Amino acid sequence: MQRSEPSRGPGDQDPRDTVRDLLKRTAVALKQSGVPFALCGGYAAWVRGAPEPEHDADFLVPQAEAERVAKALADAGLDAREPAEDWLVKVVGERTTEVFVDVLWRTCGVPVETDLIDRSDVLPVLSVQMPVLGATDILTTKLMALDEHYCDFARLLPVARALREQVDWPRVGKAVAANDFAVVFLQLLDRLGITGTEVSGAVAG
Repeated sequence: MQRSEPSRGPGDQDPRDTVRDLLKRTAVALKQSGVPFALCGGYAAWVRGAPEPEHDADFLVPQAEAERVAKALADAGLDAREPAEDWLVKVVGERTTEVFVDVLWRTCGVPVETDLIDRSDVLPVLSVQMPVLGATDILTTKLMALDEHYCDFARLLPVARALREQVDWPRVGKAVAANDFAVVFLQLLDRLGITGTEVSGAVAG
């Protein structure tokens, strides 16, 4: 069943158009600055076949490059803001702050290392070649973000279904074994036949 789109007036712009533009401009700015980066989160999953997000995109950079990021984005004419959190820079749209791009150097409290970026694949994204996080790392980072304050399986399930054949499920299971919420989600995927293997059983064992 096709999802209905929110109603908009004749002059209203689809927020996805704005986030796509910000995504491309952010990627180009990072490429020109020489900062290693990779597209991650919902848009990385979208490039690999998952549903498209509506309001934001995310990039990862190594923590060692954090100081260079804000300057690179500002030099490119982007509205780069440093929020109270000390682990990201937020690039906001010209017309609304509800559409944005996050550039993060920590994920789930863990500093981003260069090897995570190095595992990415360079793919065309909206006509711009850029590194995109691999499916296994996409699922791992999304599952590691689950906790008692954020545990929305409904948003994760379509991503897991779309990426199922691209994911190294045993590797995901080992990586998230200490997160009870992630393990329970893997149990659900096992029961639905999405993983194609008893990942959660292997983790529990």
